[in-house]
Amino acid sequence: MNSKDSNKPDAGAHQRGTNAPANDDAPAALVARQYWDAQWTLWQSLMGAASASEPLPKVVQPAQGDRRFDAPEWHRHPWYAALMQSYLLNADLLKGMMEAADVEPKTRQQLRFLTRQFIDASSPANFMLTNPEAMRVAVESAGASLQTGLHNWLADTTRGQIAITDERAFEVGRNVAVSEGAVVFECELMQLIQYAPLTKKVARRPLLIVPPCVNKFYILDLQPHNSFVRFAAEQGYTVFLVSWRNPVDELQRATWDDYLEQGVMQAIDVALAISGADKVNALGWCVGGTMLASALAVLGARGKQPAASMTLLTTLLDFAEPGELGTFIDERVVAHAEQMLADGGLFNGKALAFVFQSLRANELVWPYVVGNYLKGETPEAFDLLYWNSDATNLPGPMYAWLLRHGYHQNELRLPGKLEVCGIPFDLGKATVPTYVLASERDHLVPWRSAWQATQLLGGSTQFVLAASGHIAGVINPPAANKRSYWAGSEQPAADADDWLANANSHAGSWWTHWSAWLRPNAGKNVAAPEAPGNDVYQPIEPAPGRYVKVRLA
Repeated sequence: MNSKDSNKPDAGAHQRGTNAPANDDAPAALVARQYWDAQWTLWQSLMGAASASEPLPKVVQPAQGDRRFDAPEWHRHPWYAALMQSYLLNADLLKGMMEAADVEPKTRQQLRFLTRQFIDASSPANFMLTNPEAMRVAVESAGASLQTGLHNWLADTTRGQIAITDERAFEVGRNVAVSEGAVVFECELMQLIQYAPLTKKVARRPLLIVPPCVNKFYILDLQPHNSFVRFAAEQGYTVFLVSWRNPVDELQRATWDDYLEQGVMQAIDVALAISGADKVNALGWCVGGTMLASALAVLGARGKQPAASMTLLTTLLDFAEPGELGTFIDERVVAHAEQMLADGGLFNGKALAFVFQSLRANELVWPYVVGNYLKGETPEAFDLLYWNSDATNLPGPMYAWLLRHGYHQNELRLPGKLEVCGIPFDLGKATVPTYVLASERDHLVPWRSAWQATQLLGGSTQFVLAASGHIAGVINPPAANKRSYWAGSEQPAADADDWLANANSHAGSWWTHWSAWLRPNAGKNVAAPEAPGNDVYQPIEPAPGRYVKVRLA
């Protein structure tokens, strides 16, 4: 794989069967004319195919990887083929008209999102009478599929969430989040888990993991074959992990500062006390990385540096380009959130989960509408989607603060602009060596935005770009031998694209590259601890603990 491959756009556009030029930047009149030309060709083909009883010629085809039209009827039956192709042409028309509109960049971003949502929702595959596969299943089952689909719809409506996996197949602590360990500390905000060693010798300095609080931690410990926690333990690290509490009423006033002081900083103190090490190696993912970098910056300003290194996985520190989550964040939205939540309250986790799903509606919404309701199917059991549906609330003040000072006003990158934990905030005070990982097709943390962390932190940085997206780019165990990553030197680059131009591609998982990078900061090897905790911090309960098992009603 060439190191410049990530600059190539994904194959997301519909594939024309004609030699018509691309329309992305064409004026509206040209877009409309080419649309009507293609539609005329399509319907002429339909008339000819109907009279000759032949398959309909392909004027336009679904994009590569678009599975909505996999059923053979979409391609063999003239009426369904015409319906599919007409829909694809309509979609191209809407996108072309949207791109031709003379609007501000923010408005264009919003139009792109809304246009895609409308196009995705209006697919003929999403409706019973225009989905040939659903109709066939209904006939073959003598209507039983419709009855089951209605039952599925009522069940999902009652719980307020579309089922995207068979949740009966999994249970936290039974077959996901099963790495052996113990909770060695807890407070109102979090529990701290210490995992059992898997080697006779371990690095003197432990690894402390700070996961995002917008999801459950066990994305990092799904099952033994894809557990990052287990991999780190197998590499000879004593692993501590923060398990954030799923906020309930008593946490409705928790702030960003609380998450830093009572969460990240307290976890560092406990990990140091139990391990007896001089420093920890700390790792944060997504907003967990934002909190980790912020905590280390605050501690650095206080004259403390308890970390030997920091790892940031798909983390935003500069929110100038926050991906699709920033599409509708403006002053009106932020002010409304502050009015409703800044003085207390909980931001509903199911609402946030649906927002995440809607960003990839053709992967995480409509396939399950079709499967669950139109065809009466039960979703397949998939550990990652089980985790994805296990939503968490957020404390209102913490959420409103991050919305304004991160996503809206992008102030974390400005030294001295904010006061955090009682002191002027400067990310440059985090002076430890840092491994910054981004994912090539991350829609939540665009990789060029993640690269900006290398310009804000005070220590040396190693930037790595993993193939795939926000989750699959991170959870990529070496044994699977899948995907690839790009890595370059620690020398400064003018910008993200300059870095990419000089990076080298490597097959396989970035996990082994990270472990080799971390090793010089790990300290000498010592005998593995015989039991979790110490005299002060006694084990409270077995991993994964109580906090992670709390599910939203």
